Amino acid sequence: MNSQTLTQQNNRRYDSKAIARYCRYRPWLVWARAIKIIWFFAVFIFSLKWDEWQNQEEQNKFKRAIQLRQLLTRLGPTFIKVGQALSTRPDLVRRDYLDELVKLQDQLPPFDNALAYKIIETELERSIDEIFSELSPSPVAAASLGQVYRGRLMSGEEVAVKVQRPNLRPVLTLDLYLMRWAASWLSPWLPLNLGHDLTMIVDEFGTKLFEEIDYINEARNAEKFASNFRDDLQVKVPAIYWRYTNTHVLTLEWINGFKLTETKSIREAGLDPETIIQIGVTSGLQQLLEHGFFHADPHPGNLFAMPDGRMAYIDFGMMDQLHETTKETLVDALVHVVNKEYDELADDFVKLGFLTPGTDIHPIVPALEAVFEDAIGKNVGDFNFKTITDEFSELMYEYPFRVPAKFALIIRSLVTQEGIALSLNPDFKIVEVAYPYTAKRLLTGESPQLRRRLLNVLFKNGKFQWHRLENLIAIARTDRNFDVLPTAQLGLQYLLSDEGKFLQRQLVLALTEDDRLHTEEVQRLWNLVKDDLKPTRLFNVAIGVLTEFSREGVAAILPKALKEL
Repeated sequence: MNSQTLTQQNNRRYDSKAIARYCRYRPWLVWARAIKIIWFFAVFIFSLKWDEWQNQEEQNKFKRAIQLRQLLTRLGPTFIKVGQALSTRPDLVRRDYLDELVKLQDQLPPFDNALAYKIIETELERSIDEIFSELSPSPVAAASLGQVYRGRLMSGEEVAVKVQRPNLRPVLTLDLYLMRWAASWLSPWLPLNLGHDLTMIVDEFGTKLFEEIDYINEARNAEKFASNFRDDLQVKVPAIYWRYTNTHVLTLEWINGFKLTETKSIREAGLDPETIIQIGVTSGLQQLLEHGFFHADPHPGNLFAMPDGRMAYIDFGMMDQLHETTKETLVDALVHVVNKEYDELADDFVKLGFLTPGTDIHPIVPALEAVFEDAIGKNVGDFNFKTITDEFSELMYEYPFRVPAKFALIIRSLVTQEGIALSLNPDFKIVEVAYPYTAKRLLTGESPQLRRRLLNVLFKNGKFQWHRLENLIAIARTDRNFDVLPTAQLGLQYLLSDEGKFLQRQLVLALTEDDRLHTEEVQRLWNLVKDDLKPTRLFNVAIGVLTEFSREGVAAILPKALKEL
């Protein structure tokens, strides 16, 4: 079996068995790489032990964290990616090491320009001059897995040309084989809250890494992402030029814009950083809670503010998909955090996989309360994902928490986006955007699942929570795009439907609860929305809703409601 055969077998996916077969026939490569890795880590471990013998552990802990980051960088692309993955795992890594690992960037010296040009010509089976009227003489960006050139096609379109580093797959393959072998030996000796076999974590990592180095997969991801945001005029996704794209070369539309960390340039271009933040956070929440298909690597080099006010995403190599139930539970969790319902939040952690089923959550609830009360403080606007992550890095050593691989990517995505937003506005509070969005989603949700979640929010122990409805409406109205009237229309349609019969009964009970008419609560709600409900608009909506139902259906509903009153 030769390298070409391996590449053909694993061209699109990670296969641990095929990799093992390949490596067994090349023991000299395996041992040479293993000795290098072992030597580097042996030096690092000896340094840690030396600190222990000299009683200098506390004094040198930041020095050792830096040493680890440099070690991973020197070992190359696979280990840089490992470091980035570990930077989102507070259940596995101490906080001082976390702070250093988050500094790992996909920045390496570019490989030889002539070699990159040769790869382009070989992969696309034509000369540079046949494809491009212009191509930058050197890369405009270099990362651990590839480098990017700026060019112009013969047809006139300005493009970015992404070229993969040569022989990347064999290097990754060898490293993943050694990692998996080491994991199988180390797993029984590591008392970590992994929740499953350590080799499975390596396999999950390998799967994502192989997806990231398949540029055809990245191009498809970009088109799927663009389709999800096709009706959003504030989000830009570069077009893919399939004629000049294959597994190792990706040609896509060039994006003119400013990195989101270039605050001065953004302001000089007449753009409002607050608006850019709003677009970034809202689109991030849409990815997680609506589409379920999210960008897992939104670092500053992958997000651009465009001169026309749009925000552009690039680099779709690292993406992931959420199940519908996971999206719904995330909405629940955010609502439970804001409502300070920590029993329900603990249940959410079980559903999401942070706690194994059957875990006794009773001792965990006070710990969750302490973490979130401390992180949020008295003002929900003070909520901060980075603070929460830091708090959990301590909590996870005391309780059986683990971070599922999928949520490691989500945490990385959220913390990174929050960091970018803070660079644009140091006073930024993510909940000031996230909760209005979630409230709006609940109030305007057209799916049965979201309607059920709204009912779960509005009712507790069978009693209608008037203050929660007030809070949801008040918070949703802080979103400039929220309109009370369409929401009222949806609510009325739902109330008059067969699905809304339960709510009809519950509202009648809520209005007459505790043997009194709850006119004060109704008055407060009316005061919240009356400015948006002009008589003519209200009349038109009422007519529109009623025409969707038969006269008999409405007549059947009203007497029942009046009778119960």
